[in-house]
Amino acid sequence: MSSSQLQHLSICTFLLPLLLFSETVSAALPIVPINGTCHDTCGSIPVKFPFGTGFGCGHPDFSRHVRCSSSSSPSSGTLQFSTGTGIYDISSIDYSAGTLILADPLMSTCSSMQNSGSFSLDRASPFTLTDDNIFVLLGCSRTSPVFDPDENLCDTGSVTRVCKGLYSCKAVTDIGLQQNGPTSTCCVYESPTRFSSGGYSLDVPKLQCSSYSAVCGFGDDRGNPMKWKFGISLKYNNSYYTDSCEDCESTGGFCGFSGLGESFACICRNGVNSTNNCYGRG
Repeated sequence: MSSSQLQHLSICTFLLPLLLFSETVSAALPIVPINGTCHDTCGSIPVKFPFGTGFGCGHPDFSRHVRCSSSSSPSSGTLQFSTGTGIYDISSIDYSAGTLILADPLMSTCSSMQNSGSFSLDRASPFTLTDDNIFVLLGCSRTSPVFDPDENLCDTGSVTRVCKGLYSCKAVTDIGLQQNGPTSTCCVYESPTRFSSGGYSLDVPKLQCSSYSAVCGFGDDRGNPMKWKFGISLKYNNSYYTDSCEDCESTGGFCGFSGLGESFACICRNGVNSTNNCYGRG
C-alpha cells in the first residue's frame, strides 16, 4: 500500500468516529423551541386566536399590536394593545362579537381627569372603531377647530346629556374647569379623523382641548356618569381562523407563526413547534 493510500485511510479512520459522535450528539439534543410557550390567559383575560400572549403566538398581524406584558408569567401580566400613540391596557375582549375595550390611562373619566395626549390606530391595523364610541373633548378653547361652523364636527344633540354629565363630575376641576360649569368648552366629537387608506387619529393638543373621554356604554343609569362605561371600543377582523388553526387547537396547541416568512406554526404546550398539530408532541 502506498504512502498516499495509508494517509487517506488514516484520515478516514480519524473522521469516522467524529461523524458518528456528531450524529449521536445531534440525535440526543432536544428540539429547541423557536417561539417559547404560548398561554391561553394573560392576567384575568382569556387569550384566543387571533391574539397571542407573546411574539410567535397568534396571528402575526395581531402580534404586532397585542401581547401580554409578562409572557413568562402571564398570570401576573396585563394584556396590552400597542399603537403609534402609546400602549393601552385591554380591559375586556368579546370573542363572539369580535370586539375589545381599551383603557387609556390618560383618558378622563368621571372619577379621574387629567390632560390627555392623543390616540390613533395604525393605517395597516386590523382594528377599527366601533359605533359604540362617543368621543368627548373637554376644556377646548374658543378658537378650537372643532367649533368651526363650516366643519360641523360636534354633535350638538348630545352636548346637553353627555357634556353636562361629565362637567357635573367633581374631577373636572383637575383640568381647570368649574364643576357644573358651562358646557361651551365641550364637544361630542363626531368621529376622529379617518385616513383614506385606513386608520384613525384623535390629536387632542392640535384640537386645542385639554382632555378627552371615550364613553362606550351608559350602564343602567344614563344620568349618572359615575356608572358610565369608559374606554375605547375596537372591532377586529375575525376572518383569520383557518382549518390548520382548528386542527392545531383540537390537539391542545396554540396557533402561531415562525420564521422570517411568518409561516403558520402550531405551538405545543411544551414549546415545540409543529407545522400542523401537536399529536405526540406534548
